[in-house]
Amino acid sequence: MDEKKRGPKDAQPILDEAKADPLKGILHQSPRRFGKARSTWTLDLLADVAFEQELTPRRLSHEAVRQAVKRLGHGWKRAKQWITSPDPAYARKKARDRLIRLAATYPDWVLGYQDECWWSRLALPAMHAWAGDPRPLRLVEQTVPKTDPDPKALSCYGLLRADTGRMLLRFVTGRTVSQVTEDYLAWVCERLKAEGKKALLLVWDNAAWHVSKRVRAWIEAHNRTARAAGGVRIVACFLPVKSPWLNPIEPRWAHGKKAIVEPERLLAANEVRTRVCDYYGCEHLEPLAQLSA
Repeated sequence: MDEKKRGPKDAQPILDEAKADPLKGILHQSPRRFGKARSTWTLDLLADVAFEQELTPRRLSHEAVRQAVKRLGHGWKRAKQWITSPDPAYARKKARDRLIRLAATYPDWVLGYQDECWWSRLALPAMHAWAGDPRPLRLVEQTVPKTDPDPKALSCYGLLRADTGRMLLRFVTGRTVSQVTEDYLAWVCERLKAEGKKALLLVWDNAAWHVSKRVRAWIEAHNRTARAAGGVRIVACFLPVKSPWLNPIEPRWAHGKKAIVEPERLLAANEVRTRVCDYYGCEHLEPLAQLSA
């Protein structure tokens, strides 16, 4: 004879519809927010937290919690498989995190944070300085004489290597465009190939000269050649819009601008390039040429 379930058949569940929203609110947070030692939910863990948050008068069984989750319209797989982040850029951020983990796994792969910077000969950074004289050190706004042949600002590509913490820099004669980006990436890959590297995991933003069809096609063609003939493949990861904090090269630019500033006179273009390369410990190379608009 089958054993009958105890209690009335029409008994209302403890985690009923009235408690659906609080239960869902718990599931949309990490268990670590409740002092637990893991980042994904299990039924037993949910039973513990529901009791601790006073949603239930006692700790419920595994089956009772499963039924409550089912009433929310979800099958129990793992909370992380059906709970999504409200951040629309979450997937891109996690893509960057995956590249970080991959680079740590393969010693012949290099994780690089890439960005461009304009080094102005006129703009002055906000900074502090020690001065022995009672009078404060003042940065004087400079002017460019009409006979000065140098540009007011110099464009520069930079790659911050996560494995060494060093920078790879190339200045540009002109401005950053797709053609110069291709030349720069080819130069970086040649440098890494000489070190025996096999892949460049490239983290950069959505600048027009990064996402253009020309650059994307060039990267695809470059990777085909690298696979066939041996070389450094490029795996590009585009950061979310307006998220400079995800690219650690950004503060490096700010520190560099403070380091090369000259308070008393206008620096020539070659002096700016020399000071920048010396500060970052990079080679003094000829600038890349902008050949197309």
